[in-house]
Amino acid sequence: MRLILSFFVYGLTIAVIVAVGAGYWAMQEYKKPGPLQQQTVFTVERGQSAGTIAHNLHAQNMISDAFLFRAGLKFLDGNRYLQAGEYRFEPGMSMQEIVAAMQDGQTVQYQFTIPECTTSFEVMNILNDIDMLTGDLDAPPPEGTVYPDTYNYIRGENRTDIVQRMQGIMKQTLAQSWAARKNDNPHIKTPEDALILASIVEKEAGDPKERPRVAGLFLNRLEKGMRLQSDPTVIYGIVDGRPKTGGMGPLGRRILRKDLEFDSPYNTYIYTGLPPGPICNPGKASIQAVLEPEDHDYIYMVADGTGGHAFAKTLREHNNNVAKWRKIRAAQ
Repeated sequence: MRLILSFFVYGLTIAVIVAVGAGYWAMQEYKKPGPLQQQTVFTVERGQSAGTIAHNLHAQNMISDAFLFRAGLKFLDGNRYLQAGEYRFEPGMSMQEIVAAMQDGQTVQYQFTIPECTTSFEVMNILNDIDMLTGDLDAPPPEGTVYPDTYNYIRGENRTDIVQRMQGIMKQTLAQSWAARKNDNPHIKTPEDALILASIVEKEAGDPKERPRVAGLFLNRLEKGMRLQSDPTVIYGIVDGRPKTGGMGPLGRRILRKDLEFDSPYNTYIYTGLPPGPICNPGKASIQAVLEPEDHDYIYMVADGTGGHAFAKTLREHNNNVAKWRKIRAAQ
């Protein structure tokens, strides 16, 4: 009986040693550098099982053993959910590193940029032209509601979700800028008023440094009861917020004197005060320029041929600046 018991204990001991050794080997295999030889993009589809993912990884020679991958996921990494998405795996990544990347959702990030002064129609086209996004936009978001910036996105992300993200940032930016304003202005009564004028400043200020000065000029004109007489507002009304492409500006040509007579609520040559809404999606700098404008007496401006403007306090001064600009343009 003792002999049988001794053999049993001996056999059990050997089995434990073998099991521990096998477990240790498996753990080392799970953690050691894998067979991947070059950077590779791997996609996890929504709803894929861990078994399917392991099979696909092994088939593409990213891991050495699909069974060990699943075992390590279950016993060493808490069997947490592997997130869907597109991943970029580097040469030699271990199974454990691959699992960690997919559990943490370290998906490949792509970027697109919405420049300042982009209209919402242009925003819609930019997003619809990105093939990796899903859910086409059938209509542009309301003008002025999208914050211009560079954004990250992942393959398969929904366009509407991205628009909502951009709108949330604009809403927050406008609210924070409005709350931080130092002085009230009788002509900028609401955040929406600030957004409208900021969109005009964004379109008019060729040199970003001019924004506070341009904002101050338009506020001076409002204070004097003068019309804003801003060409970009006229153009916005003519194209109905849908600028043409292919050069020569949003009209596809230079603005003409007859255009200034186009009857639109956005035509600030005809109507006094602010237009009914923004004419583009302005950036934070233009919003802040409206809320903290430069203090001066300028009420006129014209292009100076360098990308900026020549400012004037009187019509006589302005006419001289216009004459200079016409000579510059004629020589171009």
